[in-house]
Amino acid sequence: MRSVSDILAQIFRNLWAHKLRSFLTMFGIAWGVGSLLLLVGVGEGFRSGNKRELSEFGKDIMFLFPGRAPAVKGNMTSARSYLLTNQDYLDIKQAGHVRNAVPIISRSDLHEVSEFASGSGEILGTQPQLNEISYLPLKEGRWLNDLDGSQRRNVIVLGNELLKTLFPGRPSVGAFVLINGQRFEVVGSLPHLGRGDNMWLNMRGYIPFQVMAANFPLKGENHENSISFIEYQPEVRSDHELARQEVHQIVARNHGFDASDENAFDEWDSIKESQMVGTIFDVMNMFLGAVGIVTLALGAIGVVNIMLVAVSERTREIGLRKALGATNRSILLHFFLEGLVLTLGSGMLGMAFAGGLMALMGGVQGPQGFDPPKLVPMSAMLAIGSLTLAGVVAGLYPARKAAMLQPVEALRQE
Repeated sequence: MRSVSDILAQIFRNLWAHKLRSFLTMFGIAWGVGSLLLLVGVGEGFRSGNKRELSEFGKDIMFLFPGRAPAVKGNMTSARSYLLTNQDYLDIKQAGHVRNAVPIISRSDLHEVSEFASGSGEILGTQPQLNEISYLPLKEGRWLNDLDGSQRRNVIVLGNELLKTLFPGRPSVGAFVLINGQRFEVVGSLPHLGRGDNMWLNMRGYIPFQVMAANFPLKGENHENSISFIEYQPEVRSDHELARQEVHQIVARNHGFDASDENAFDEWDSIKESQMVGTIFDVMNMFLGAVGIVTLALGAIGVVNIMLVAVSERTREIGLRKALGATNRSILLHFFLEGLVLTLGSGMLGMAFAGGLMALMGGVQGPQGFDPPKLVPMSAMLAIGSLTLAGVVAGLYPARKAAMLQPVEALRQE
């Protein structure tokens, strides 16, 4: 038996002797693999982008806002507005299916002044456990703590854009900010949250809830002890619907309306949202998978046809090799390696092309909620493996038939 290096040299000579056919075969395989990986990569970019967008709010986070309660169930023309109160928060915090909850008082009409500049960001009064619910990593300094609230300390944690506005290029921790004339010490700051020019998450300042309620309560009639909204988490992610129903019952009881009227609640459930997004992308993956299978099938058919023709044309060559003493095993090894080189090499070229294109797109900022395409290794292995298998089998089957012929019969083949 000839050495593998001799067989490979012969394979490359055969491929070069049929340059056009070899090029078309390799182009078909590379295009099939590359297009499939790009399709899957785009879908994966969409999925990761939406997952990242949701994670920027927090983990398993649910929001409850003030709503309108109809006097007659389902009849919103008779609805009256109601505000959430601190008592609602205290009751929700004790609910069986609620793991964590936090009240928020939010005002955007306060004026902030430092020794360098002034700003008008959104000031949120909140409890320390907010950073256990929402995604609020620290850039420098510290977060609010229980003593800040119990001792009613005038301290503030600044969002990144508000920090840049009030302290442009200057250190902020330990400095002071006036909020409507009241002096607050900066104890910490946050990095930029979100992508691009996201302002609403970053033009915020966080102060203790007790300080906010005492000094900057919500304006308006009958707003005593009222809060802007409540953030909470279910005890277990899978029980988020039970937690939501329990919260509905508490708020309905406190404000005197029917808890079964869904129109009475203004809320947002990130868990439900993520499940809906997951369903959408599962359907998208099925569609992209179907397109990819069709693409691979067409590529495999092309490979099979070309390999069948290539081997059939070389039946006399096989007969001549057998007449010169070649064994069936050496002939099959030759065609196995030829099919492997042709398909595997083309598949790797297709993967390299798709990977390079995705790498170039990696630095491009996509629309909100969409990340650049990502190469999925499992898809690459399946695509290349299936086409390689098709090419090798397509080459071995006719080669085996030809190798089983007697040398004289093989030499007579036209």
